[in-house]
Amino acid sequence: MMKLQPIPALAIILYAVAGISLATGAASGQETAEKPYAAKGAQTCMECHDEPPVTLILHTPHAQKADARTPFASHDCETCHGASPQHLRKEEGSDKRPPVSVKFGVKSSTPVEEQNKVCLGCHEGGLRMNWQASAHHNADQPCAACHTIHATKDPILTRTAQADVCFTCHVEQRAQYRQRSRHPIKEGTVICTDCHNPHGSFGPKLLKEASLNDLCYTCHTEKRGPFLWEHAPVRDDCTNCHTPHGSTQERLLKVRTPYLCQECHMEAQHPSTLYSGASLPPTGTGERILAKGCLNCHNKVHGSNHPSGVRFTR
Repeated sequence: MMKLQPIPALAIILYAVAGISLATGAASGQETAEKPYAAKGAQTCMECHDEPPVTLILHTPHAQKADARTPFASHDCETCHGASPQHLRKEEGSDKRPPVSVKFGVKSSTPVEEQNKVCLGCHEGGLRMNWQASAHHNADQPCAACHTIHATKDPILTRTAQADVCFTCHVEQRAQYRQRSRHPIKEGTVICTDCHNPHGSFGPKLLKEASLNDLCYTCHTEKRGPFLWEHAPVRDDCTNCHTPHGSTQERLLKVRTPYLCQECHMEAQHPSTLYSGASLPPTGTGERILAKGCLNCHNKVHGSNHPSGVRFTR
């Protein structure tokens, strides 16, 4: 029996440099050459797709070849769209080409799960770590429904343009945002993602904080407290009195005062005849104080630290 001789260490190194597998004797370079990616990468694609919006991707971070984390550092366009050798050849008897392996968009023939898998291959950490449990994922929404990858500046990442992207689906919020009392969304001072994380969160309604009040307090810190005298509806939920996306009433109130206050304080009677509402017709469950602003006197409605502020007057 022929005795096998050990391979010198230097030979192993030379074999590795040449790309030769010791197990099979095949060159690993041959395996790479057989993969169906376009030989010249993006240059091949640009022979046909040489106009905007396709070419705009060359001006985005995705096209930075010097950054190993980007698609263009690997297989250029095909890193995201998949190896598409069939797309390079026209169908027999037709001027049309078969589509690429992965097409992005709401109307794409590529399943949403497959589209998002490409995006999440790089963008799965950070703010997107809860995507699998998010409302947008459960609604079977592709990333490309909101993001415009080939744009030099993605509109949804632009503060003054983001709301218009969100409002294409959230039409109720669009109507509220056009009310007389609203957050400065149109001006870009406050935008949707200041409050919501569209990729998923631990809070309700995709809120960035664990509760609605904690979110509101990030800007309205003077309402946080703690207070010596606390108003129960305020501590419970800000939306008991306010509607955050817009209102016809001042200060984003759901209903104007005194009607808002008397949703809870229906039986409240003031000591003077003038404010008691005694001369008004009964409502069945109490009497309303018409044309009187409760906040004129109870101006510390969010809470008071004054020893005599039990009724939120100080």
